[in-house]
Amino acid sequence: MADTSTVPDTTGPDTTAPDTTAPDTGTPVWRSHGRTRRSTRTVRVRVSAGIVAAVALAVLVVPLLVPLDQQAVDLARKLQAPSLAHPFGTDDVGRDLLLRCVYGLRVSLLVGLVAALVATVIGTAVGAAAAAFGGWTDRIVMRLVDTFSSVPHLLLGIFIVAMFRPGVWPVIVSVALTHWLSTARIVRSEVLSLRARPYIDAAISGGASRRRVIGRHLLPGVMPQAGLAAVLMVPHAMWHESALSFLGLGLPSHQASLGNLVQTARGSLLAGDWWPTLFPGLFLIVPTLALAGLAGAWRERINPRRRSELML
Repeated sequence: MADTSTVPDTTGPDTTAPDTTAPDTGTPVWRSHGRTRRSTRTVRVRVSAGIVAAVALAVLVVPLLVPLDQQAVDLARKLQAPSLAHPFGTDDVGRDLLLRCVYGLRVSLLVGLVAALVATVIGTAVGAAAAAFGGWTDRIVMRLVDTFSSVPHLLLGIFIVAMFRPGVWPVIVSVALTHWLSTARIVRSEVLSLRARPYIDAAISGGASRRRVIGRHLLPGVMPQAGLAAVLMVPHAMWHESALSFLGLGLPSHQASLGNLVQTARGSLLAGDWWPTLFPGLFLIVPTLALAGLAGAWRERINPRRRSELML
C-alpha cells in the first residue's frame, strides 16, 4: 500500500496570493509623465487659442450683427437680470450689457494691442542700443531703467494721464511709457548673449559696421523674445486701462470700456445687482488667462532647455 502522507492536497481552495505586479510595458515612468505634460500643454494651447479666436470674432462681428445701439437708454428696462432677451442683463440705464461688454472689450483690447506694440518697439530699440554700444551708454540707459522701474507703473501712469484730457490716446501713451522697461531689460540681456556668438565676431572682423551688425544679426535674434514680451504685455495693458478708467482718469465715462463698466456698476453691486460687475470682470479675466496660456506655449517653444524637458 502506497504512502500518501506526503502527497499535497490539491482539492482545497488555492490560497496562493495573486501576482499583482504590473506588466512591464517597456516605457519608463519619466517618459510617461513627459507625454502627460505634452498632452496637457496641447489642450491648454488649444483652449487658449479658441478663446482668443472667439474674442477676436466677437469684437469684430457682434457689433455688426446685433441691431441694438450700445448707447440706447431705456429706463423701463434698467437693471434687468440675465434673461433670453438680454443674456447678460441690463445696466443701470437699461442698456444691453452683453453689447456693452463686447464694445468695452473692443476698446480695451485696442488700447492693449497698440500700447503693447509701442512699448515693445521702444523697449527693443533701447535695450538693443544699450547692449550693442556698451560702456557709458549701457550704464546710463540701465540706470534710467532702474530709476523708472522703482516707481509703480500705475502711479506713473496716473501722473502721465493727468496731464491730458480723458481719451484713448492719452491712456495708450501712459501705458506704453510705463511698460517698455521690462522689454528693454529682456532685449539687452538677449543681445549681450548674442554678442558672444562666433558669427558676431566674424561679422565684426569682416568689417561690418555696428549698424549692420545690429540690424542684420542682433535684432533678428531678439525678435522671438520681444514678441513674447508683447503678447504678455497686452493683458497687462488692458488691466492698466481698466484701472485708470475705474479711477476716472482713463477713457471718458460715456465711452464703453471694461474699466468704465466696472466703475459705473459699483452702486449696483452694493444694491445686490451682481451682473453689471460680474460680466465685465469676466470679459477682462478670461482673455487675460487665454493670452497667458498662449504666451506660456510660446516661451516653451523658444526656450531650448524647456523644450527638451517637455520632450522627455
